[in-house]
Amino acid sequence: MQPERPGHLAPTPHGAEPGSPWAVVAAVATGLWIVGLVVLSQFGGWLADQILLASGLDRAVWLWPVVAVAVVLLAGTPALALALAPRSAAVRTTGRVWLGGLLAFGAFVLLRALPPVHHEAYLAALAATAALAALVVRRLRRRAAVTPVAAPPGGPTAAAPGRPAAPGVATGPPTAPNAPDGPPPAPEPAAGSDGGADEHRPWAQGRVSRPAPVTLLGFAGGLALLLPWVWIGALGGLLETLLAGLAAAAVGVLAAALLGDAFWSRFAVGTPPRPARLVLVGGLVAGVALLPLGAGVGQSGAQLPLLLTLPPAGFALAALAAAGRRTAAGGGAATAWLVGLAVFGPLAWTDDEEISVVLAATRDVPFWVSVAAGAGLAVAVLLAVGYGVLLARRHAATPRRAVAAVAAAVLLLTTGLVAVGPGQPGLHGERLFVVLREQADLSDVPTTTGRAGRDARAREVYRRLVETAERTQADLRRDLRRVRLDHTPYYLVNAIEVDGGPAVRAWLASRSEVDRVLVSQRIRPLPAPAAPARGGAPAPGGPTWNVRLIGADRVWSELGVTGAGVTVGSSDSGVDGAHPALAGGFRGGGDSWYDPWDATATPTDQGGHGTHTLGSAVGRNGVGVAPGASWTGCVNLDRNLGNPAYYLGCLQFMLAPFPAGGDPFTDGRPDRAPDILTNSWGCPAIEGCDPRALRPATAALDAAGILTVAAAGNTGPHCRSVDDPPAPYDDVLTVGAVDRQRRVAQFSSRGPAPGGAAKPDLVAPGDKVLSAMPGGGYAELSGTSMATPQVAGVAALMWSANPALVGDLPRTRRILTETAAPAVPGNDTCGDQRNVTGAGLVDAYAAVRAAQR
Repeated sequence: MQPERPGHLAPTPHGAEPGSPWAVVAAVATGLWIVGLVVLSQFGGWLADQILLASGLDRAVWLWPVVAVAVVLLAGTPALALALAPRSAAVRTTGRVWLGGLLAFGAFVLLRALPPVHHEAYLAALAATAALAALVVRRLRRRAAVTPVAAPPGGPTAAAPGRPAAPGVATGPPTAPNAPDGPPPAPEPAAGSDGGADEHRPWAQGRVSRPAPVTLLGFAGGLALLLPWVWIGALGGLLETLLAGLAAAAVGVLAAALLGDAFWSRFAVGTPPRPARLVLVGGLVAGVALLPLGAGVGQSGAQLPLLLTLPPAGFALAALAAAGRRTAAGGGAATAWLVGLAVFGPLAWTDDEEISVVLAATRDVPFWVSVAAGAGLAVAVLLAVGYGVLLARRHAATPRRAVAAVAAAVLLLTTGLVAVGPGQPGLHGERLFVVLREQADLSDVPTTTGRAGRDARAREVYRRLVETAERTQADLRRDLRRVRLDHTPYYLVNAIEVDGGPAVRAWLASRSEVDRVLVSQRIRPLPAPAAPARGGAPAPGGPTWNVRLIGADRVWSELGVTGAGVTVGSSDSGVDGAHPALAGGFRGGGDSWYDPWDATATPTDQGGHGTHTLGSAVGRNGVGVAPGASWTGCVNLDRNLGNPAYYLGCLQFMLAPFPAGGDPFTDGRPDRAPDILTNSWGCPAIEGCDPRALRPATAALDAAGILTVAAAGNTGPHCRSVDDPPAPYDDVLTVGAVDRQRRVAQFSSRGPAPGGAAKPDLVAPGDKVLSAMPGGGYAELSGTSMATPQVAGVAALMWSANPALVGDLPRTRRILTETAAPAVPGNDTCGDQRNVTGAGLVDAYAAVRAAQR
């Protein structure tokens, strides 16, 4: 037998060679079972979350704990059998490491029961859990290092290091004939143990280099895996980023504890050892262990990229181990750096709540996360191949510290340059929406009607709201300025949006003037804007089917009413102000457009939703119900998402428009308020709203004589699905959707609303409605979003036909509901047909005739 040569891995100790073929087959089958079960559970769990979100159902808190327990039991049982049964030390170590990874997975996934909106709390819990798991593994490793291990049947028993052998028990393996004397066998480690001190690691008995080169190469590999996320993603808040770093570091340390030196030694067989086997077999086993570890990291959605990037990294770690010239500390540090930085990318540079089907229609977060994950997979494969070729060849040279340092420095510099250059620099965390206890008393505002009466009401409401906010917010705003916390005050709801995390939230919630503190979600920037939505359909040749179905075309032709003299306000994704169907209706005047997201100076729309909905209300060329009405606009949705503050900001702008750059508190012009508001949006809990978040806002608009029309939502056919503000509020005219046959659409949300009120109030056409899209085109879209502006348009026709009705909200609602035509509810009436159809299908012709009387 050829003696061991310097610079090569030493042979594995007695009993580490592969056992029977059946044990190997069982290990392969178990590995495939673990991979399949973990991958399917993660994609299935995320998909279930998305289905619940799209259906408007409550988040299933029990879902991920059930997944965790099921996967640990189903995959952990065969892994435990591997860890205990086979004679092969390599197979036993494989089972133990896989079992350790699965147990960590189970503990991590249980944390997903925490609400996603409290991301800082989740990250802190993840960091603590991973650190505790790493501590447990290290304790088990140390205990295994001093515990005697029974020899396999027919073999000797090794004494524990530092302890005398039991009487009659041999202290070393039998020596093969003509074999050189070798070191005594190491005790068999626990899962992930490093087998104790170096003198008990036979594979480390050759020439051992200083750990720095391997550590630097692990650090460089981790930076390479981090780089796609730095380029594509964006950081959250400061505390969120720091906690993500701590959690990633703890996961890296846990991975280092699981994949210790003794783990790799079980796959370094032969004399001299065969590094290729270590990389291929050991790397494969390590990759399977890293899969559940990565699958448990992050809230629902954030873990998906790690399913691609972490398993191939196992081969890179095996190549670093195959260098065979490092101490235990160096190897552990290399693993911790590589795995920790790989985890840090998706954990810190993405918002798990944005990895959603809601944003999947365009090149938004799900698309860019897929790009980063694909790039990470490519980097991991290149690392595995590159490290394998350079470090794991039989006659590979010792990694040089200078070369490793240069590689790490270059990647660190590149990562920094990308972060401040092509990346999205800065912090983009959520803010806090602080609702104050006292809200303005508007109960005795005079209910005067007509144009002059409505304007007087709006002025009085504005005055009272501003006075209440200025008085009750004074102390809090002074304290926020003193501690230099950025904040934005609001008056329509007496509230302040504040920059801060959990500590600031606790401080704010403890103040006597504060009623409650919500999270105001902010979406993170993209590396490149999504292409503007466009419509490929031509302009209609006449009134569209929905306009004809509700009789609006007859109002134009027979009654001569088109909505002239009435202004409709749209809060949505924006408006293409240059569209032929909308350009002529823009009110203008410097106070008719507000964009709190991007501060655009003129009406624009990237998403298309707002252009389409406003087109159905006031568009010309046959698409709008009230083509003679004028319009104003505000952007409360960016990339189809909003938050309480921006929803409120737009409603506030509608009550008292202000010029660009103006102060809503001092520059508001309530006499320029639009008459009717169309709102094809809702504010669900995932965006930060609670059921009462916007209640004072709609009450104030009602007191000002401004008609608020809102979409019921697209979470049907479930009963009680009209639940996202502002749709459930009594002072809002809530609209469901029907198809061409007057049947309520499956997607249309049903009542009753929370509290038992019948909702929706009316239905209107909402299935395949043709309307305007950015760029001058047209497109068919479906949803209660499409139905809502048609009811707003009918109200505009009514007020145009009879200006005395302006501001007379009770009579307007009564006419709309009393003149509604029958609609077909479908199979389930949710206890009362009014919870499906409301009063029925809005009838523009009948409503205008009644308004004229």
